[in-house]
Amino acid sequence: MKDLDWSNLGFGYRKTDYNVRCYYRDGKWGEIEVCSSEYVNLHMAATCLHYGQEAFEGLKAFRCPDGKVRVFRMDENAARLQSTCRGIMMPEVSTELFEEMVAKVVRLNQEYIPTYESGASLYIRPLLIGTSAQVGVHPATEYVFIIFVTPVGPYFKGGFSTNPYVIVREYDRSAPLGTGKYKVGGNYAASMQANHLAHEKGYACEFYLDAKEKKYMDECGAANFFGIKNNTYVTPKSTSILPSITNKSLMQLAEDFGLKVERRPIPEEELETFEEAGACGTAAVISPISYIDDLDTGKRYTFSKDGKPGPISHKLYTHLRNIQYGIEPDTHGWTKVIID
Repeated sequence: MKDLDWSNLGFGYRKTDYNVRCYYRDGKWGEIEVCSSEYVNLHMAATCLHYGQEAFEGLKAFRCPDGKVRVFRMDENAARLQSTCRGIMMPEVSTELFEEMVAKVVRLNQEYIPTYESGASLYIRPLLIGTSAQVGVHPATEYVFIIFVTPVGPYFKGGFSTNPYVIVREYDRSAPLGTGKYKVGGNYAASMQANHLAHEKGYACEFYLDAKEKKYMDECGAANFFGIKNNTYVTPKSTSILPSITNKSLMQLAEDFGLKVERRPIPEEELETFEEAGACGTAAVISPISYIDDLDTGKRYTFSKDGKPGPISHKLYTHLRNIQYGIEPDTHGWTKVIID
């Protein structure tokens, strides 16, 4: 194992030894290639650069107390990438190819998988881009699928602790019938200005309302939202929201714990009724929300009076992490052992 200080890892890019690549040419995927270069040789007219034919995923590998390395729900990441491919006209990466490349890149870089005690993990970033040269808006004929990895610590510096959010009305992340449900870089480019302004005002992240009516809760930055009230887990339903694999998992665990689960539009005024709230995604798992400010109305929706995560959020977070690390039984078959 590499002699690194896992305890001080932030969430960012750190070089590892290898990445894996697969090229799509002449209507078919080629063989998996191992590469030690961090760079991609691209034509200046590549469709990914001009017309946004780019998709990515994010998942993690965990070094567990039993000595095994597990990856969490990679079949779901493969399925979501396939949905994105259909949405922006790229050739689909089969689940078999996706999982084979994930396993290969994790094994090649196993010395970079942080120890269990550190609380850190190996972040896995699959990337699919259109590479053929053309001027004119139509799908590329050639693509490259790359997976690289990097060891990461907590997404937020405080780890599992509450953070303040702010509602933004002057920006939209995605339109209802746009690309919001696909994991494409353009959605994140659209969020950078609002995210920067939120940070300037002292908030952890921005919170978007629906683009059509500015009435319903959408996503909080790069994560899904959920609220807890009356023993019920409530999360927004919208065509502009990325289907979070973490959120899907939390909904199942909530049901396992005996909570009701509701996936439906959430009007802003309903925030007053939630006992707990959080943002959820691969990077942070759950980021509990202390409060959400609406600067336009002067309203503050508070979910943590003592600044601590709520009991249900804490229970969901702990249980999901314990499944990922092989500590508690994986009754739903979500994890796969990559290294025994």
